[in-house]
Amino acid sequence: MKITSINLYVIHLPLHVPFIVSYQTYDYMPSVIVRIETDEGIIGYGEGVADEHVTGESAESVLQILKHTIGPVLIGQNPMEIEKIHELMDQSTYHAPTAKAAIDIACFDIIGKKLNQPVYQLIGGKYHQEFPITHVLSIAEPEKMAREARNMLEKGYRSFKMKVGTDVRKDVERISAVRAQVGEETAIRVDVNQGWKNSATTLVALNQLRDCHLDWIEQPVAADDIDGMVEIKAKTTIPLMIDEGLRGQREMLEIIQKRAAHKVNIKLMKCGGIYPAVKLAHQAELAGIECQIGSMVESSIGSAAGFHVAFSKKIITSVELTGPLKFSKDVGNLHYDVPFIRLTEKPGLGIDVNEEVLRELTIAEELVR
Repeated sequence: MKITSINLYVIHLPLHVPFIVSYQTYDYMPSVIVRIETDEGIIGYGEGVADEHVTGESAESVLQILKHTIGPVLIGQNPMEIEKIHELMDQSTYHAPTAKAAIDIACFDIIGKKLNQPVYQLIGGKYHQEFPITHVLSIAEPEKMAREARNMLEKGYRSFKMKVGTDVRKDVERISAVRAQVGEETAIRVDVNQGWKNSATTLVALNQLRDCHLDWIEQPVAADDIDGMVEIKAKTTIPLMIDEGLRGQREMLEIIQKRAAHKVNIKLMKCGGIYPAVKLAHQAELAGIECQIGSMVESSIGSAAGFHVAFSKKIITSVELTGPLKFSKDVGNLHYDVPFIRLTEKPGLGIDVNEEVLRELTIAEELVR
């Protein structure tokens, strides 16, 4: 089998409500959809959702790298030779994990369709039967976040991820308000997105949150401050997760060597796709560090890819892939059994892509052949 062409679509995925994190407010999510065609007529779809604050990429840079650098070297290659595909991508450009993830996901979709197997069967088989879905609360006033949490609790959600990181004092109020509203039995995870900057500020906040019974605090300090995470971990009983501080195997090795976190958040857009994500999960498992599969708020395509990794690995114990639930229009049909997610046995990514919606949301298009 050979790759004959690669279609690239820059799309804007419309959100029901703005998505607010510590460093940016999103009114829509820009995404690059990859459509790989083969000489056997099998088509695979991939996705890259970039974040300048995490990988240094944008939708525009992803498009240009795929069009001019990565795409041309892959024409004529066998998409089933995934190790070689990654080697060719790595030789063609340094870093650019989101661009590489889009290609990787499309290749796995093709492999699964060729072998008539879901992607999870290609990377270890289905270990988990289902995952609970965590509702993500964007940054807002404490009362508003508490109200939203209560409404979602009534819809069946039993875990929440709170976005904070703009102001420590206000963040403590936000977290305390949500805890008071949802009770002690509901899981709360707090994602600071580097917003508390350093270990000193973080420890001040955590000291005030000791009675909130949090599942974990995610990335409170700057991404490269692994030593800061080590200090925090030594001085608090609240579990810590690293997200932006983990990109690839080199960072994972440092995290393991320094025992810098209790848990890590693996994202396909940070590490380069399904194949590298599996490697990171194996690396973490050797060190006994639990993993989560997170997202950059992708459509059904990228979200499905993340779920396939999560369902295939014992060491992956939680997921946060709720992009499709946040969009008023989506290019795919990934199905959620809220408050759970379960995967089907359909081949490849297991979703259908609506070409009509894809074209409706497209703002730029390129072809590599």
